[in-house]
Amino acid sequence: MTDSRLAIVVLAAGQGTRMKSALPKLLHPLAGVPIVGHVLATARALDAAHVVTVVRFERDRVAAVVAEDLPESIIVDQDEVPGTGRAVEQAVAALPADFDGDILVMNGDVPLLDADTLRAFIDTHRASAASATILTAALDDPTGYGRVVRSGSGAVDRIVEQKDATDAEKAIDEINAGVYLFGLSELRDHLASLTTDNAQGEKYLTDLVGLLRGTGSEVGAVPVRDSWLVAGINDRAQLSEAALKLNALIVRGWQLAGVTVQDPATTWIDIRARIEPDVTILPGTQVQGATVIATGAVVGPDTTLLDCEVGENAVVKRTDATLAVIGAGASVGPFSYLRPGTELGADGKIGTFVETKNALIGHGSKVPHLSYVGDASVGVGANIGAGTIFANYDGVTKHRSEIGSHVRTGSHNVFVAPIRIGDGAYTGAGTVVRKDVPAGALAITVAPQRNMDGWVEANRPGTDAAKAATENTTADDAAATSGD
Repeated sequence: MTDSRLAIVVLAAGQGTRMKSALPKLLHPLAGVPIVGHVLATARALDAAHVVTVVRFERDRVAAVVAEDLPESIIVDQDEVPGTGRAVEQAVAALPADFDGDILVMNGDVPLLDADTLRAFIDTHRASAASATILTAALDDPTGYGRVVRSGSGAVDRIVEQKDATDAEKAIDEINAGVYLFGLSELRDHLASLTTDNAQGEKYLTDLVGLLRGTGSEVGAVPVRDSWLVAGINDRAQLSEAALKLNALIVRGWQLAGVTVQDPATTWIDIRARIEPDVTILPGTQVQGATVIATGAVVGPDTTLLDCEVGENAVVKRTDATLAVIGAGASVGPFSYLRPGTELGADGKIGTFVETKNALIGHGSKVPHLSYVGDASVGVGANIGAGTIFANYDGVTKHRSEIGSHVRTGSHNVFVAPIRIGDGAYTGAGTVVRKDVPAGALAITVAPQRNMDGWVEANRPGTDAAKAATENTTADDAAATSGD
């Protein structure tokens, strides 16, 4: 149910220089989703009446992600005045004139904060007499965070940013988590009073705490149960730490849902993946994107699946697959490479050192080893011999090959597309197929074998091969003589 008295402001205007990246900080992937995507998902889960996202640096790229992930969000461009206070001021101005509820402010670079924690935070604020409430955390190393300064009675007095803090204030371990809840009327009354008179020359949203306290208003503080919930991401090291924590949560969630994960430390599962009970995931496996794995499947070891579908009881080992469909009971690997457009039917097989691309391989058909199947369709019950290559590219255009049902191809074949091999046809070993093969026919293109006796002794005299051949010929002659 929509919370008609709640509006959310997501701050997504920062540059993130410490990432040292051409990619905006908020768009760096975390469990297969941009950092800001996690925050937007949490905002959606809170079902607020309004969401406003403030953008600035790489505006178009960030706004595109916001529009895709949370299309109902109002997007506001922050102007030249720097600071979180100015960002919130502009966000409030974008809200409908008839809205008069609470404003939840969230940072776009705090991806691990969940909706349940925020619901409890909102409930605590609404049950109190506070004009504003902040989320706080106690850190062993609070460096870089704003400190929560309390009065002698323990009440929140103000928030001091790291660059403006005294040595005594820097020793405080309670930090501002960057999550705030304000009543809209109190917020509007004080936003205009913010100044840029500080070390960074910015309008700090945190200064509102001191302004409210100065007018006698109460400011509440809610500590989080675990400090990692409010960990921000400012550099690659913090991104890695967040990824480790989030992955551990994801893996544990699937384990509790009936999935066997043999080695959580080497298993990575993206947040959009879906896995049914009784799936087994072996060490060194990455389940990426929107991959779906059906019950009874065994995946791994050393396997990467990106946006794939794996059917019931399939076995996929030591495989790299992207945008592929693997049917129920099918077998893939080891050392297989499934490129986009691969569809392996139920009970089919793609074996050792096989690469496929835009390949439809039918029910029960097998490509056991050492082959490339590109831009092709293979019917049901077919067997593609070892070392088979589908030559699909003429240097300008890709062409398709059609292999019928119950076809048997010999080893070391080349199919020069476009061609069609009819149902039940056979091809001989070493065949290069350039023309269509009718159903039930045997295609052979290899010339008859011709043995040139004595060629080595005549053309490579003195070599080890010639000596061996001579000795063998002498032995054969002796055996023939004794037999006489």
